Amino acid sequence: MSTADLAHGIAALSRWIDEGNRGRDPEAATWARLAKITEEAGEVVAAQIGATGQNPRKGVTHTAGDVEEELLDVALTALAALEHLRGHDERSLALLEEKLARTLQRAGLRG
Repeated sequence: MSTADLAHGIAALSRWIDEGNRGRDPEAATWARLAKITEEAGEVVAAQIGATGQNPRKGVTHTAGDVEEELLDVALTALAALEHLRGHDERSLALLEEKLARTLQRAGLRG
């Protein structure tokens, strides 16, 4: 899948989520989209706890693959929320690339 196809897919997913919530107050819908990122991050932690067996009552309930899937859910949820905020302009991946370049430069990993 090309970068353009990925960007289009993220925007399409975001539009689909917005369509499913079109009856909501726009501000409430935006807050829900942002809160969803935190909910997904909580699932990462739960999967890691399950993968390492930190709850003695439950034991090992997840795998490293489950943790990876949850991390990808966080990333996708955040990118779709960005598309929501920007009116689905299909620039979420371009903006991520720009952010990565700035972060690498600040870290001294790129000149």
